Amino acid sequence: MLATASQLKVIGQCAAGFNNIDLDAATARGIVVTTTPGVLHEATADLAFGLMLMATRRLGEAERLVRAGTPWRYDHTFMLGAGLQGATLGVVGLGQIGEAMARRAAAFGMDVVYTARHDHDVSAIDATNPHTAPTRRVDLDELLATSDVVSLHCPLTPETTHLIDAAALKAMKSTAFLINTARGACIDEDALVDALRAGEIAGAGLDVYEHEPAITPGLLEMENVVLLPHIGSAARPDPRGDERPGGAEHPRRPGRPARRDAGELNPSTPPSAHM
Repeated sequence: MLATASQLKVIGQCAAGFNNIDLDAATARGIVVTTTPGVLHEATADLAFGLMLMATRRLGEAERLVRAGTPWRYDHTFMLGAGLQGATLGVVGLGQIGEAMARRAAAFGMDVVYTARHDHDVSAIDATNPHTAPTRRVDLDELLATSDVVSLHCPLTPETTHLIDAAALKAMKSTAFLINTARGACIDEDALVDALRAGEIAGAGLDVYEHEPAITPGLLEMENVVLLPHIGSAARPDPRGDERPGGAEHPRRPGRPARRDAGELNPSTPPSAHM
């Protein structure tokens, strides 16, 4: 497609990920590729947190029971779910979305660990709740073994494709939940179905899928799996025009040129390509 687009100068991806763009081919043709950092992270974190609540507290399952007209009566142990206070959230990828998810978890009284290629500034997470443990960077093995909820916020790369495979699922607690709002192929869905059927983990909440929009049939049959149709960023804009708390990022004023490097993925393209 790029070979036929001789007049193309810029590809603007309205998302944080860019696995659907051939970055090398675009760079070779002098085409600038950008994403939209600082625009969708709070909305996506909201949805990831919602998935976590739905999965751990069995909200989807409970609503289906009511809508089906199934007889029920209040009891302290009816539809018993998993609480989050004092639990540990493992964040895989502490970018903007991962950090926003971690802040929400801290507000709910969860301790946070994360895995990333380097240390991150976690002061905003730790400042959210003085009663939680300090946020720590750990390796993936420790994160999987110690987390009560594992939430994926990493880009899809050759290294993260099937990052959560059969071995990773076996390493998780049998009471743990898996949340994915990143990219579907970060999880081996066949292995996930097998792990859920075997009781290796307690449940999952997914907004993205390995072969989207197709969904692995086994997932559709399970009450302990929450499935959404890739709506992580489907939220109306903040009325203040600013997604980040406290106004850390402000909308660009009309007429002010955007920074060349704002969201740019291939700054090695020649300046002439930037019009």
